[in-house]
Amino acid sequence: MSTAPDVRMHSAEHLLNQTMVRMFGCQRCFSAHINKKKSKCDYRFDRMLTDEELREIETRVIQVIRDDLPVTLEFVSPGEAEENYNIERVPDGDALEKFRIVHMGDYDACPCIGTHVSSTAEINGFRIISADFNDSVLRIRFKLS
Repeated sequence: MSTAPDVRMHSAEHLLNQTMVRMFGCQRCFSAHINKKKSKCDYRFDRMLTDEELREIETRVIQVIRDDLPVTLEFVSPGEAEENYNIERVPDGDALEKFRIVHMGDYDACPCIGTHVSSTAEINGFRIISADFNDSVLRIRFKLS
């Protein structure tokens, strides 16, 4: 089964976000532009990453892709969502009766209304193509193979 590139890219964004959280203790990206050919995520950060750190991020994301984790959905109450997740980026979050949580195995879980792969292996390749740092914003650009 072929999976649409933007679905793969959006799922890769989740893995990149969780990898950043785990490695640096930062928040998930505050802005993302997901495109079929290349995408970017912007993080509030205090410095530019080293080449070694960028390679480590890439290596960790690739490993989670290879782990072939199931991608599942869970629906939780607004109170549970607010208590356990950052719901700031969920459109009309305050009006929802249930929040949709996307789980990528036991690696990541976050509220999301987007479409995703059914397994991380469907994402296939992941490569960081560039990064820069300006005005306390770290931007990471990536693509899939």
